Amino acid sequence: MTLLAGCGQKQAEKAPGAEAPCALAGAKDFSAECTVERTASPDGTILTLHHADGGFRRLLVMKDGQGVVAADGAELAEVRMSGTSEIEVRLGGDRYRLPAKPKSANP
Repeated sequence: MTLLAGCGQKQAEKAPGAEAPCALAGAKDFSAECTVERTASPDGTILTLHHADGGFRRLLVMKDGQGVVAADGAELAEVRMSGTSEIEVRLGGDRYRLPAKPKSANP
């Protein structure tokens, strides 16, 4: 019985990382309920987008740094510019806004 003594007493905590505006499950408006965590991997940088409910999505930053792709799962990431310094990534019914550096016109 002592193992259950602490159950239900702790509030859910946000995962560590920077805030990432998101619109989950088809929501129209973006909110600040998501965070993004960067992790190095042999394939490149992985961005883990944490949801307040414990869900998450993982993106792989392309080697040339010019975009992201879904790191796992069957859904493809749709990426488009949103303003001059951020991208909007759509995975299924979820959307995220992430900072981005536009590709320079000069090589």
